[in-house]
Amino acid sequence: MSTIASVAKRFAYALALIFAVLTVNFVLIHAAPGDPAMVIAGEMGGADQATLDQIRVAYGLDKPIFEQYTTYIGRAVSGDLGQSYIYNQPVIKLILQRLPATVLLVLTALLTAIVIGTLAGVWASRRPQSLGSGAVTVMSLVGYSMPTFWTGILLVLLFGKVIPIMPISGMRDVRIYGGWWVTSLDVLHHLVLPAFTLAIVYMAQYSRLSRASMLEVLSADYIRTARAKGLSERLVIWKHALRNALMPVVTIAGLQFGNLISGAVLVETVFSWPGLGTLAFESILGRDYPTLLGVLFFSSVLVIAANLMTDFTYRLIDPRLRNR
Repeated sequence: MSTIASVAKRFAYALALIFAVLTVNFVLIHAAPGDPAMVIAGEMGGADQATLDQIRVAYGLDKPIFEQYTTYIGRAVSGDLGQSYIYNQPVIKLILQRLPATVLLVLTALLTAIVIGTLAGVWASRRPQSLGSGAVTVMSLVGYSMPTFWTGILLVLLFGKVIPIMPISGMRDVRIYGGWWVTSLDVLHHLVLPAFTLAIVYMAQYSRLSRASMLEVLSADYIRTARAKGLSERLVIWKHALRNALMPVVTIAGLQFGNLISGAVLVETVFSWPGLGTLAFESILGRDYPTLLGVLFFSSVLVIAANLMTDFTYRLIDPRLRNR
């Protein structure tokens, strides 16, 4: 199969999966108990039956569920995800406002976990019986066993009360004024704790995985051949061994991108990070169907895009997969 045909096939699968996600999300959310009209009326301080009926008509809640579904799918295809019940704004506008914050948080956590975890695993694999390798294993097990929300709360208590040197809430300090450089430093300062909280669990997984993968690769015949040719240990490790040992790491990174998105909901809530996770949490509390559906849709698109990127990364790492 040619490369173009293979790429087209995967994009077709991705589009079909997005349509399935839209359908499943719509059915599950509308099957949940509760009346959004009552929630909207509650925000207004209460309303009589006539007002509730007007609210249902205004938001299309009076129509049969199948008609609501077809209307939603038709609008979603054209890029219209509806109007938020809570914010009274287009959902797409709300999501595009919050999306950069979530992407920044998730990508920073993912890159931090991959880089630090992989480097720790490679270092531990070079001397698997050493004290340092044992320390990496213990720290990995501890990091993997800590729930994300628990880690976040501990860091909030530590750096908010005991050692108040890091911001524990929000994305920016409104008291700081300056140009692009000052603003970027302020955002990065606020990003440290949320990104570390989200990354620590996956950092532990990548260190264990890369250590096991490197130990397997280092015992292969072609590694012994490279060493027999007189190549330096640095060249053997970083050029020959690591390239093949990265395949399992890339696989897990792609598959766990969805877990990072879901974990971001908890982290953003703990640190009041203004991203999609906080928006989803507020939408759940307010029974804001359109906004919640929009957040789930965009989250699904991000996960599907990450899986496609993982597939393409395979082909860069292993040339044997380029024509499959």
